[in-house]
Amino acid sequence: MGTQSPVCNKPDSGSPPPVPAKGLARLGRWLARRRLLVLLFTLAALIVAVPFGADVESRLSEGGITVPASESAQTDELLNTRFEGGSPHLVFIAAANTNIDGPQVSSQGRELTERLADERGVVQAASYWTLDKTPALRSKNGNTGLIMVRLAGDEDQVRKAAARIVPTIVGEHGPLKVTATGVTAVRMEIEKRSEEDLTKAEMLSGPLVLIILLLVFGSVVAASTPLAVGILAVIGSFVILRLLDMVVQVSVFSVNITTALGLGLAIDYSLFIVTRYREELARGRTVHEAIAESVRTAGRTVLFSALTVALSLSAMLVFPMYHLRSFAYSGIAVVILAALGSVVVLPALLAVLGRRVDALNVRSLWRRNAPAAVARTDREGFWHKLAMAVMRRPLPFALAVAALLVALGLPFMRAEFGDSDDRVLSASSPAYQGAQVLREDFDNREGSPLNVVLPNTSAQTEAKDVSAYAAQLSKLPGVTRVDALTGSYTEGQQVAPPGPASERFSAKDGTWLSVVSDTEPYSERGMDLVETVRTQPAPGEALVGGQAALLVDSKATLGDKLPWALGIIAASTMVLLFLFTGSLLIPLKAIVLNLLSLTATFGAMVYVFQDGHLRWLVGDFVVTGMLDIDTPILMFCVAFGLSMDYEVFLLSRIKEEYHRTGDNVSAVAWGLEKTGRLVTAAAVLVATVLLSFATSGLTPLKLLGVGLALAVIVDATLVRGILVPAFMRLAGRANWWAPRPLARLHDRIGLDD
Repeated sequence: MGTQSPVCNKPDSGSPPPVPAKGLARLGRWLARRRLLVLLFTLAALIVAVPFGADVESRLSEGGITVPASESAQTDELLNTRFEGGSPHLVFIAAANTNIDGPQVSSQGRELTERLADERGVVQAASYWTLDKTPALRSKNGNTGLIMVRLAGDEDQVRKAAARIVPTIVGEHGPLKVTATGVTAVRMEIEKRSEEDLTKAEMLSGPLVLIILLLVFGSVVAASTPLAVGILAVIGSFVILRLLDMVVQVSVFSVNITTALGLGLAIDYSLFIVTRYREELARGRTVHEAIAESVRTAGRTVLFSALTVALSLSAMLVFPMYHLRSFAYSGIAVVILAALGSVVVLPALLAVLGRRVDALNVRSLWRRNAPAAVARTDREGFWHKLAMAVMRRPLPFALAVAALLVALGLPFMRAEFGDSDDRVLSASSPAYQGAQVLREDFDNREGSPLNVVLPNTSAQTEAKDVSAYAAQLSKLPGVTRVDALTGSYTEGQQVAPPGPASERFSAKDGTWLSVVSDTEPYSERGMDLVETVRTQPAPGEALVGGQAALLVDSKATLGDKLPWALGIIAASTMVLLFLFTGSLLIPLKAIVLNLLSLTATFGAMVYVFQDGHLRWLVGDFVVTGMLDIDTPILMFCVAFGLSMDYEVFLLSRIKEEYHRTGDNVSAVAWGLEKTGRLVTAAAVLVATVLLSFATSGLTPLKLLGVGLALAVIVDATLVRGILVPAFMRLAGRANWWAPRPLARLHDRIGLDD
């Protein structure tokens, strides 16, 4: 096979066959006839949608990274409900120009602490000045003290209380200059920056998308139609998020990726519909017949593609954290919206425009009487020549590209995972700068201790056991102090007797201990400490929580559920592509090639965002030596869905040609010729939208934008342009083979129109 030069037949360029009067073609004719009704209904829906979804970000939930029913979640729940205590949500850094033990500074510090304690929603407020001048709460140079604040309620209630309190405390108070950091302060800044970055990304990507569409179509009117559907999808995504929030918890961070996905897919889908419509007009069809044929062919492919993307996103539903589940809910909804906008609203708009879709030809500005660009599908262009060149030497091409992608993916073998903390913010962020003060000027991680709850142990009646347990924990490597109802302990010895602040460790039932360490909570040492504390003998049941414990539980849960998510994606891909093509080999090939194309993306994640290379290219960020633990899962589900999106569009044209000629080589070459330019344009458009997030000041958004854009570009070029023709040439007619029982099943339930 490798020694023979493949030949292929040209597609039929004669009169177009009649459009069948059934299925999606019937829908296309109905939309063409009822075009004004459809557009008026859409306009009315927009008038309602804009004000309804305008304030969606202020209504969504923050957080959602906790694993429900995990040990760390149970610990936090007990601390909230039984003890009204736990790790501080806010850490105020009070700095003075002199020693903070002076009378004026001490008086101001106590006054601020008491003021915070009286604030609505505050359950605990303690500071260096109210805790007998505990050395751990004073900086090494003696000029800065800490005020620790614990807030009441769930994540949303905590966020609202913090938003009310922080602005009244930050600033100058006599001799003290106060800044805020801590878990909640960091999340508030992330949320604020996320909203600002979304607006900036939309303002940047919108004009660029329009320019690319003008280059693709050569007509202002034709270029505007996909953009109009894209804007419709963005507005609709806000409404969907608002409606979903009434039923389930939706993370505020889903707004960015949802709007990017909605805009990108809506433009992609519309691009395919408009291109097919213009092709059918060029073949001599009437406007209504061109719309019917476009909906029947490209519309069917759009719907099928949307289904594959939605099923890929649905894999995130197996994870219990609503941070990931909300991406699935909103992503599936916005994909459906983008598909419906392209298959229902766009045909009605095209029916109104008719042949004026090519109006305002921009090429006429520099070339007189130049026609608007309509893809030629009856000549051997670049993509046809590329496919034929690859199919003459399929094995060397396949091995070379596969080796390149595997090599690019090798850095992922040393990936380290953590969770989002202040370091995802830019270095100019106040919360990040405050956290850096804690790292550099204080010996301990007072703001992120491990919390050990003994729910069935009474500190009053079992004080000796609790004291021995606290002393035992204080001897562990990395632990600098353990605070309990019975006092404070360091290196196995009691260093302070119980005082007024110790009462916070007691309740009617049970007690708890605060284990302060010198380790970063989101680090290997921090996670190792959690495992060590959990294995220590305790005077009864012991539950360990805190930021490091949350990460340990998240990693364990994600690891347990990941095989199920991968299984859902693989099974749904196999079933859907079999129903679409009737082939057993093509679905397997699609899974293998999609996984191969993602290797470069995951390698780049580690090389750039974990190791800190190429910051000059993607924008500066704080290098932590690890990746956010949720991001690879989110990126995999989205990128796999987008890869399948382009796979479906290419296969639809290859299948058309194969059914027409029965020639595998010709079908692959002409299928790529008819879709290559279009898929590349679609990939560039989606990559443009995603790359706009590289301007974000948040590392996870920057990572998602750059990573997904890279995945899209690699898939649309190296995979679709080289690997697909090579593999389909090597497989030959086996591409379309299925066992007889499956072939008969496909004849009955296949997705042929």
